[in-house]
Amino acid sequence: MAHGRTSKSRWLGRAIFLGLLGAAVATELRKPQEERAWHGKLAGIVPYELRRPTLRRVRETYWAPADAHVVKPTVWGVGWTLNVGRVVQMIRRERGETASIAA
Repeated sequence: MAHGRTSKSRWLGRAIFLGLLGAAVATELRKPQEERAWHGKLAGIVPYELRRPTLRRVRETYWAPADAHVVKPTVWGVGWTLNVGRVVQMIRRERGETASIAA
């Protein structure tokens, strides 16, 4: 029974992601070609990033301990991703550890 529920949830999650991704592409294609940035927000809320990921953006998204945000816009796709650097810093601070974890 649980397996069926998990499968349906996974399917629903993928359908939502693909729908949002399609909406992001449609948003950009509606703009004149010279105005297409391939990144922005859907409905002013959900971030999307359709440019090729760069090492700098990956690092700034996944490992930014100095950034106050625990979740940040994803490196590619639609939605948010976890800022692992910030989470590690918060855990270390909670434990009383003072070692630097800067990038």
